[in-house]
Amino acid sequence: MKIPVVEDDRTVGQYVKRGLEEQRYHADLVGDGMEGLRLASAGRYDLIVLDLRLPEMNGLEVLRTLRDRGNTTPVLVLTAQDAVDFKVQALRSGADDYVTKPFAFEELLARVEALGRRPKEIRAQLLRVGDLELDMATREVGRAGERIDLTPKEYTVLEYLMRHAGRVMSRTLITEYAWDYHFDPGTNIVDVVINRLRKKVDSGHAQKLVHTVRGVGYVVKA
Repeated sequence: MKIPVVEDDRTVGQYVKRGLEEQRYHADLVGDGMEGLRLASAGRYDLIVLDLRLPEMNGLEVLRTLRDRGNTTPVLVLTAQDAVDFKVQALRSGADDYVTKPFAFEELLARVEALGRRPKEIRAQLLRVGDLELDMATREVGRAGERIDLTPKEYTVLEYLMRHAGRVMSRTLITEYAWDYHFDPGTNIVDVVINRLRKKVDSGHAQKLVHTVRGVGYVVKA
C-alpha cells in the first residue's frame, strides 16, 4: 500500500513514515499543503495521511480540492486535541477518519488498516453495517432489502455514524457535524434524532445496530 504523509512537523512526520515502513507500507513524506496536493493528485496512492494545520495550503483546503477533483482516495486526518471544529469540517469535507494528537502509532496503524480494507466501491459511495446499507450517491437507506425513509437530519446523523462504524461518537461531534453549531449540553436534539433512527433502523430486527454508550455518545455497529 502506498501512502503519502502530509505533515509539517518533521518529528511527527518521520515518526509516522518510519512506523508505516516498518509495517511494509511505502510512505512518502512532504511538509506543506501545496506539495501534498501535488503528490496526492499525481501519484497512485491507496490512502492519504493528512495533517490539518499545514503551511502554504491548509489540510482542509487540500482535502476539499481533492474531493472537488473527484479523488476518492481514503483520507486519514491528523488533528490537535482541542480542534473539534477542524474535525467536524474535515469530516464534512470528505475525510474518512481522524486521529487526535498526541497519538500512539498503534492507533494510527489500526485506522490505516481499517481504511485499507474497504472495497473501493464502498469508499466512493456505499456504506454497509451488517444488513444496513446507505448509498451516499442516491441518499437511499435500506435494511435487509427494505427501504427506510429518513428525514434529511436523520440521514445526516446516520451517515456520520456509519462512516465511523464501530466507533463511539460524542454528542458534541454529532451536533457540530449535523447542525453546524457548538454543542449545547442543555439540548436533547441528538437524543431525539437517535431515538427516531433506532425505531426506523432496528424496529422488527433481532440484531440491533444503533447503540447508546451511556455518558459517552452513540455508535452504529453490527
